[in-house]
Amino acid sequence: MSMIEKSPARVVLKDFSKPVTDSTFTHGAFILKCQIKSLLRIEILAGLLLFSGACAMRLEYPLTEKINHVDTYHGIEVVDPYRWLEEDVRESESVAQWVQAQNKVTATYLEKLPARTTIEQRLTQLWDYEKFGTPFKSGGRYYIAKNDGLQNHYVYYVSDNLDSRKRILFDPNQWSKDGTVALGGIAFSEDGCYAAYGIQESGSDWRTWKVRDIESGQDLNDTLKYLKFTEVAWDHDAKGFYYAKYPDPDFKDQFQSLNREMKVMFHRLGTVQSEDEVIYYKPDQPDWGYDVAVTDDGHYLVLSIWLGTDPKYRIMVRDLSQTRARFEDVVPTFDHEYTLIDNDGPVLYFSTDKDAPRGRIVAIDLSQPEPKQWREIIPESEFPLEGVNLVNNQFICIYLQDVTSQIKLYSLDGQYIRSLALPALGKAGGFGGKRTDTETFYSFQSFAIPPSIYRYDMLTGESRLLERARVDFDPDQFITKQIFYPSKDDIRIPMFVTHKKNIPLDGTNPTLLYGYGGFNNSLTPEFSVSRLAWMEMGGIYAVANLRGGGEYGQTWHEAGKRFNKQNVFDDFIAAAETLISMKITSAEKLAIMGASNGGLLVGACMTQRPDLFAAAIPSVGVMDMLHFDEFTAGRFWTDEYGSAKDDSAMFEYLLGYSPYHNLKIGTAYPATLVTTADTDDRVIPGHSFKFIARLQECHRGKTPVLIRIETRAGHGSGKPTSMIIKEQADIYTFLKKNLRM
Repeated sequence: MSMIEKSPARVVLKDFSKPVTDSTFTHGAFILKCQIKSLLRIEILAGLLLFSGACAMRLEYPLTEKINHVDTYHGIEVVDPYRWLEEDVRESESVAQWVQAQNKVTATYLEKLPARTTIEQRLTQLWDYEKFGTPFKSGGRYYIAKNDGLQNHYVYYVSDNLDSRKRILFDPNQWSKDGTVALGGIAFSEDGCYAAYGIQESGSDWRTWKVRDIESGQDLNDTLKYLKFTEVAWDHDAKGFYYAKYPDPDFKDQFQSLNREMKVMFHRLGTVQSEDEVIYYKPDQPDWGYDVAVTDDGHYLVLSIWLGTDPKYRIMVRDLSQTRARFEDVVPTFDHEYTLIDNDGPVLYFSTDKDAPRGRIVAIDLSQPEPKQWREIIPESEFPLEGVNLVNNQFICIYLQDVTSQIKLYSLDGQYIRSLALPALGKAGGFGGKRTDTETFYSFQSFAIPPSIYRYDMLTGESRLLERARVDFDPDQFITKQIFYPSKDDIRIPMFVTHKKNIPLDGTNPTLLYGYGGFNNSLTPEFSVSRLAWMEMGGIYAVANLRGGGEYGQTWHEAGKRFNKQNVFDDFIAAAETLISMKITSAEKLAIMGASNGGLLVGACMTQRPDLFAAAIPSVGVMDMLHFDEFTAGRFWTDEYGSAKDDSAMFEYLLGYSPYHNLKIGTAYPATLVTTADTDDRVIPGHSFKFIARLQECHRGKTPVLIRIETRAGHGSGKPTSMIIKEQADIYTFLKKNLRM
């Protein structure tokens, strides 16, 4: 049976003033009776929406205008009456008024809840501890990032050795009064003289890059504007650096226009950006994107060419010792993942999933780059290879064993040396350094274990604790368990469950279930003071490691993308059912949360199983699966999701789970707090705007369905501490009310 109605060939929205029966809908369609109006009017619904609680509150939603708009996919017309909400809030007075009206309703609701002040105070108290980034060494100097506690951003320090006095290199807290200007990347020259650094404003993916003299702490005149999705790679003699660049966007369209026509550029110090040299550009391949890297010996420029978010790359290499050398194909197809590790002259070391879905390390000789000539250094393990670095001529390999870190060291010829013992089951990261270094640094953390920073001696294998976060809580009061549960198709899915040790598991515990399930990203055990606040309130925190992520390698990822995407939703629904069947919680006490692709996850699951959850927090989510690839980075996600334009089968599949298109008139949905931000140019806020407008139209339950729209913020990166605390306080206040805690 088709997922959409094809007679007539039109998908429309149902007039909610008329009764609805099950036969009115199919899984992927809804029907609209709309009036065409030339002017936007934001009206207030007559009547009051009452919802349960110790003190019932009156809640009035703005009535969002519906304007006739129809798209045609493969002969099927799909009506999108809230399309106007995709307009940039800065350019549309109508959208700006709508945002103001929605934020006013949400703020009024939250401010009246008595727990709000207490929760924010406790979050602030927990957040106020000294934080450390993992130290690293570059150009003979040591660098470390620190945050005194409530600083909006980390401060970067430099010193000649670990024990000497440190001086500030970058302090983004001085760049804006409200903390909305952040550090957006650093690249150090090989000689240790310069640091190129990116400046991120209001959470946008666009960056402005400058260059700082490390010794004096002063900036050079060099300024590069409108850089996005690029690293910076210095040449070996620090005369300049390579980067990738999209054309400058139209100012009025900079947060919504598609990103295409990327070029590889070289900037020479002391010149203006307009004089930068185009190093590589394929005008017949406008969708190609480029990651740039220069080998540590300065001999080769390596381009990793990508088409989207799938980790499948072409590799091209240019010999920088030759004045007019051309780029040569090393890997000429987009079939597998390749990550450059290091080189020995013309022999380049890569980690790859070619012929190894969980990853392996190979050596490729540039004189014979054909796969049959590759030399395997470290074969595929039973566990996914998450990361590799070459320090002291030893490969430091980070593996994931059932979603927890395992660290193993190997020689240059692939012989096993030793494993690094970690304090507990958790996440380890860092391990930076050069071939000549005899030390490296790493961090370790888990759900209830704050980050600790270690120095690792590559010669002796000994770890020395340098810093341990001192947080205002007792970790011995909490316990983390990893459980495995069957999904709908009996695939074994892991899930972490963390809570206070002394709470009874009798089905009455408020529980927050978090998930992502996409883009090969793995949800590993990470410490968060906001989760501590949740557990102190009596809540249980669960993380489900769904298919679509990278927890078990590329096969696990493939099992949750494109035509397999429903597996991800089934995994998450099964996680909720498992928590209920184990009497950890109940449907009346269960909330779900996810961000970005995880926001899509929450939106899809709450529309497919509205009975299973008491509350939902979809953050910066992809909610319109038919239209996402027409904005900014959305076209990159077609690797993961497919596109409604591809063919009728993909169109029907996407329509079958698209959260915006599957909300049904007359349904009682969970209490919902959608969160987004006005400068999100990764997942434009129009996704969330349209979803909440439709949800408020459809919802017939007694629970609130609201949206929280942050100003001067983006998809998440660069968000100041003060803004994060307020957002988390609002979320937990909302959950406390609607889970009846």
